[in-house]
Amino acid sequence: MIADVECLRPAGASHGRVPRPRPVLVLLAAVSLSGCANAPLTRGGSLSSYDDMAPSDGVLAKSLVRVSKDDVLAARTVRLMPAAFSKAASPTLSQEQRTLVANAVNRALCIGLSERFRVVGPDQPADLTTRVLVTQAAPTNEVAAGASKVVSVVPAALGVPAPIPRLPIGLGTLSLEAEAQDRTGRQQAAMIWARGANSFTNSPTVSSAGDAYDLAGAFAGDFSRLLVTGESPFGKAPSLPSFDGIGSSLGGRPKYEACEAFGRDPGVVGMVARGLGAPPEWSDKGAPASSQ
Repeated sequence: MIADVECLRPAGASHGRVPRPRPVLVLLAAVSLSGCANAPLTRGGSLSSYDDMAPSDGVLAKSLVRVSKDDVLAARTVRLMPAAFSKAASPTLSQEQRTLVANAVNRALCIGLSERFRVVGPDQPADLTTRVLVTQAAPTNEVAAGASKVVSVVPAALGVPAPIPRLPIGLGTLSLEAEAQDRTGRQQAAMIWARGANSFTNSPTVSSAGDAYDLAGAFAGDFSRLLVTGESPFGKAPSLPSFDGIGSSLGGRPKYEACEAFGRDPGVVGMVARGLGAPPEWSDKGAPASSQ
């Protein structure tokens, strides 16, 4: 089953006298006409059941969701089976890049689930066990990403206070499916999720895995909220993370030892590197060697 994620749309034109556009504003308008990549909402065959999944879309992502709210909210412990790539998910990404993206999913999901659950190791029993499969990851065009970084300096040079959106060329995408099973192996929650990078909220990095890496955190946030709240994460006001969650997201020690298996978030170093357009491979050390 395949659907496409809708792109952001530019705001409608204002009424009244229209001033003569500056060259930079013409560029802005052209960029806004095509703001994001289309991501397929794909079944990968890894879920124990696809029954009763209903569409539940956000502003940027589309998904199919099923959740047994009472059973999920009754759970107190969770363990994470490491995320994996399907064989056909992204043949153009290297094994190192696929490992990096999968680990970014694991790490962000572990931090998100720590908001309510006690996270235990993969060899320990838990009320819920999560499994995640990357079903598609379209690569980022590195040349276009680099060009976007160059173009981003134009506003300051021309004295324009607003930044230039990213060039809508070669944007990457990410599609995944995930579920949470109880102690008997029965599915209690499931999500099929897809999202494409866009010109406005995804900062370009000069790496073919750059957008997939960035979107990994977005997926983990949505799936963890599904399990933390027992409801679809879309169509609701975002909740503030705990101090533990903020600290872990900035590269601090995670709340539970089990999350150390996925390494520490690059934190401020990663933010600076992303702002400069540096590949995530440069700043993210990934999972400890002992965990791989």
